[in-house]
Amino acid sequence: MIDFLRRVNSYYMKLFETESARALLIALLMSGTSCAELGQYDITVNNVTVYEPSAPYTVSGVKDSALTACLTQSLLDIDARMPTDLVSLNCSDAGIQSLAGLEQFTQIQSMELSSNDIRNLLVLERLTALNQLWLDNNDVVDPIPVLRMIALKELNLAGNPRLQCPDPEDVPRHLSLNLPNHCKR
Repeated sequence: MIDFLRRVNSYYMKLFETESARALLIALLMSGTSCAELGQYDITVNNVTVYEPSAPYTVSGVKDSALTACLTQSLLDIDARMPTDLVSLNCSDAGIQSLAGLEQFTQIQSMELSSNDIRNLLVLERLTALNQLWLDNNDVVDPIPVLRMIALKELNLAGNPRLQCPDPEDVPRHLSLNLPNHCKR
């Protein structure tokens, strides 16, 4: 850590001519949380920007406007700078019909999509970090795409009246699965 500070110090000291500017830079570098706490501000010393936060992530490529709205709010809530910052998503009862475009959020581990109008689950296969998924009370017909997900540990498909009941052999042993009443034998 000391060597790192010395290297940074020698690089930036060429940019700063006053002792107060040097002291400010050293204080910022040594205070590990300073930039995080000031994350919304540019930090400029002697007209030289030494820290500039990245812009908040803007949702693009998602076709469903209800899903876009939910993703946008979720990303704002966590001050996300990249789609991979999102690890948990709750978009229950949001009027979502399509999940197209959701595949860019590859680090989502837990997702609640209960009480929507979702039918097609193909895009979810690309979310390889997903381990909890609630799709109860939707319009899901084919569960096979999510049953193939290796990391998935918990899946709720209850309340999907048109669901094609999976063959028990197609359900991984490690998966805790909640099915609609018409699938329970």
